[in-house]
This record gives sequence, structure tokens and C-alpha cells, in this order.
Amino acid sequence: MYNPNAAEGAANTQSGSRVFVYEVQGLRQNTQTDKASYPIRSSGSVFIQVPYDRMNQEMQRITRMGGKILSIQPLNGHNQTNGLATPGTDTTKTDNAATSTDHEESAVASSDEKQPKKEKKGTSMTQAKAKHADVPVNIYRPNAPFIGKCISNDELVGEGGIGTVRHLKFDISAGDLRYLEGQSIGIIPPGIDKNGKPEKLRLYSIASTRHGDDVDDKSVSLCVRQLEYKHPETGETVQGVCSTFLCHLKPEDELKITGPVGKEMLLPEDTNANVIMLATGTGIAPFRAYLWRMFKDAEKAANPDYTFGGFAWLVFGIPTSPNILYKEELEEIQEKYPDHFRMTYAISREQKNPEGGRMYIQDRVAEHADEL
Repeated sequence: MYNPNAAEGAANTQSGSRVFVYEVQGLRQNTQTDKASYPIRSSGSVFIQVPYDRMNQEMQRITRMGGKILSIQPLNGHNQTNGLATPGTDTTKTDNAATSTDHEESAVASSDEKQPKKEKKGTSMTQAKAKHADVPVNIYRPNAPFIGKCISNDELVGEGGIGTVRHLKFDISAGDLRYLEGQSIGIIPPGIDKNGKPEKLRLYSIASTRHGDDVDDKSVSLCVRQLEYKHPETGETVQGVCSTFLCHLKPEDELKITGPVGKEMLLPEDTNANVIMLATGTGIAPFRAYLWRMFKDAEKAANPDYTFGGFAWLVFGIPTSPNILYKEELEEIQEKYPDHFRMTYAISREQKNPEGGRMYIQDRVAEHADEL
């Protein structure tokens, strides 16, 4: 079934005329879609035309309707019959996209170009999780958290950048906290909330590999931005409870850690897979873990059975150049492994999209749509 309605009303601009085709599966009727005047089928694929400037809104709508995106293609690369895409035509598909849970947007898709053409349907990240053996989950729970210690707390934003982002490393050698790249841990800040109850945990994506930054299996790292905003009614400056607690930790300070959690964002077992990563701000955290596992010399020595032979492409959105997190480390990987890693910046306050507006990651995706 083909649904072109998302493309209606596209802007009369070069970018507005760039249209992509989403292949979506699993749409279902729910409280959000019950208001629609048409039924939603729960089986089969739906093909939706989406102008590039509505890609984010359409992804959110699909998520609310319980759908899963199987592929995204430029419309001009999608065979059509009487204006409608024909399911089953020969196209290149990404496997799937999944978002992380550390309060910044990030997404990952993997694809294997070596698959026989007749196998049109790739393995999604959700399906791939079942193939990972012994995935550790909830070793430590909120009612019995692990008490870790801060090893280091370093600023990542350069001079002239916006806000503060810290790279935090915690000592976990006294416990049994194990994790994989792409998982998250919970942090329980001290104190009580506005209702007089103990503060609840917040989830943060892990920024280190399973072996830790020192490759000794004794630490876990996070990438945390201190949340700060103006109260819409009082104008008072409000600071995030947990992010402020973390950003002000000093070496030897203790903190409560839970988890790990998550099976949706694990790396594919296929070491020759292509991995496309979209991140803004601290959403870089899980992809740092991916890239360190793929390319760092110490990690390679610690993982003789894992050799990445595919291609990794990171599209990284930040407001200014000083806000490029882990810049030196990322560019070192790009210089050393140009045949296996590519990095594309979208610096919103310094670069312009084709229409003269700010450059965001969706503009970069549109720019490189054919390659992607």
C-alpha cells in the first residue's frame, strides 16, 4: 500500500521539492490514530512520500502509530508506476533506525551490501538484538544500585562554545557491572523531588566500550550536558537535577548506578556491515563507543576476535565548532582509516543549507541522500 499524503504541501523550494520514500511496517490503530477518518492496517508495508523538511515530523508520527521504518530512499531513485511506488522493485535499503535514550537525538542504521539482491528485507537492529548472546541487563536495580566512584570529570566544549558538556569516568571495579556498546546506565541523583520522594533515576547512553576508556574492564564513561533553561512563567533559571549533580562531581565522589539497559542499539554482529550514525550533541555517546571498538588500537588488541571491515559514517550535528565533542579523537580515526570511516559535520550556527537557513543533520542527509 502506498500513501503519498505526507508529501502534500511541500514547500516550493529546492529542498521542499526533495522527496523521500519511507517504507514502513507495523502501523497500527492507537489512541493517536483513532482520531483519523481511515483505518490503519497492522500488516504489510506502507510507502510514504516525505519532503525532506518534514522528515523529523514524519518519523515522530510513524513512531506514535507503532510503525518501523524499513528503508528511506530518494523518490527519484524509487521505481514508480502511475506515480505510485511498486513494492518489490530493486532498491538499496538501510536496515532500520533506532533512537537512544540520553535526552539527545541519535540514530543508527546498518546495511550489508553483500546480501544477495533477492533478499530485499534486511535485518533490523531490533531483530538483530536476539542474535547477541549474553546481553547483560539490570545487573543493578534502583532498589539495590551499585555505588561507583568518580575517577575524572573533564570539559568537552571548547572556548567560545555554548553550554557545558562533561566526559565523566566512573570506577566500577568493586562490583559486577558489565555492559555492551550501545547500552545505557541509570544514575540516581541524591535528594528528594518536589513531592518529597527520593529522586528517580535518569538514563544516560554509555560513551565507552565494554572495556572502559582505559581498556581494563574497570570503568564506565558518560557524556553529559548540564541542562539549564529559563522557566517560561517566572523567568527563573532552572538547572537539571541529575545533569547538574553529574557535571559537578569531583574525583572520589560516590554515585548510585543502575543497569545496564537496552538491546535496541547494539552493534551488528556482522563485522562487514555498514553503520550509519546520526547524532546531535551528547547523542554522540553511544557512537563514540562504537567507533572506539571498531578502530582504537588498544581495543583491537583486547578484541582479537573482532575486526571491523565495513564502513562507518557519522553525521554529527552541533551548534558551533567549539561544540564538536571528541573532535581530535574523531578526526584522528578519520585520518587513519579513510576507507572505513567518514565524518560529516552539520554546524547549525556556522553553516548554511541550500535555502540559506541553518545547517542541520537532516540537511546533510538530504545532501548525501544518493550515497546514503
